[in-house]
Amino acid sequence: MDMSMTTVTITITEMHIRQSIIDTSSLEGQRISQLRAAVEKRERGTILASKYHTAPLKIAKAFPMGDALGVIVMDVSPGLLSGDRYELQWKIGHEAHLFLTNQSFTKVHPAPDSMGGSAIRQSFELGRNAIVESMPQPVMLYRDAVLESETVVRLEAGAVWMGAEVLCPGRTLRGERFAYRSYKNRLNVYDGEELIYAQRQVIVPEQQLLSAPGCLAELTHTGVFYAFSDRIKACHAECVRSTLEAIPNRSGHPIQWGVSLTYKHGLAVMAAGTAAWLIQEALAAVWRMLREEMLGLSPISF
Repeated sequence: MDMSMTTVTITITEMHIRQSIIDTSSLEGQRISQLRAAVEKRERGTILASKYHTAPLKIAKAFPMGDALGVIVMDVSPGLLSGDRYELQWKIGHEAHLFLTNQSFTKVHPAPDSMGGSAIRQSFELGRNAIVESMPQPVMLYRDAVLESETVVRLEAGAVWMGAEVLCPGRTLRGERFAYRSYKNRLNVYDGEELIYAQRQVIVPEQQLLSAPGCLAELTHTGVFYAFSDRIKACHAECVRSTLEAIPNRSGHPIQWGVSLTYKHGLAVMAAGTAAWLIQEALAAVWRMLREEMLGLSPISF
């Protein structure tokens, strides 16, 4: 499988992007859960300045990590049911530093043909020299699941946003492998008011030959890691490649990956393998290396 990545520049108007984010025409009958939080830099480090949430979403724990603030998000329900819509908004003040993860896999339950499935909308607003490290647990798509996911990132000068996502094809030990109905994923990144990255992904297993040579072939799990900042340089892409090449071979668990600089102020990594932990291991290695090389911070484990 060719995992090389190609940057495609797409002209998208600001009005079109804003409409796609705030359009409420599809919300009828949906159960909306919200989480809004703001973090700020103070003398003793980054603190949680404000928070608001509605069930089943909540901030389970916030804890200091040096100058950074660690936050764990919890979903107290069994997972995303058909008709659920999660909306998360993060505002990171100037010089503030947020490490973000969640308690467990994001589990997406089946959606009957008559239902619209589930949705997650997440936005990050980073002030000057702010840092966000978003390393959530994998997304698990159950049989007949439908999920639409959208993330919007807005950066001021010197800000750094790093984020990862791992996608599971289903509960493979139960025989679920690409048995979900559809998965749609969008990511828009802005440098100030300029759109510098727009990614669109649509997977409809019933209509696509995902196991064909040239596509995923024998691989099942996929993952992406992004880093966006005006601090990113070409040397960082070379460091990422060296880090991935140094990961030890796991017998019976092949992995393929690709690394590319984006159009502007960005770096993207894509990986595919046969297990979620394998992808997590690779992307975590990239994250820890960039954390040290770009931010001058020691690697951490979680």
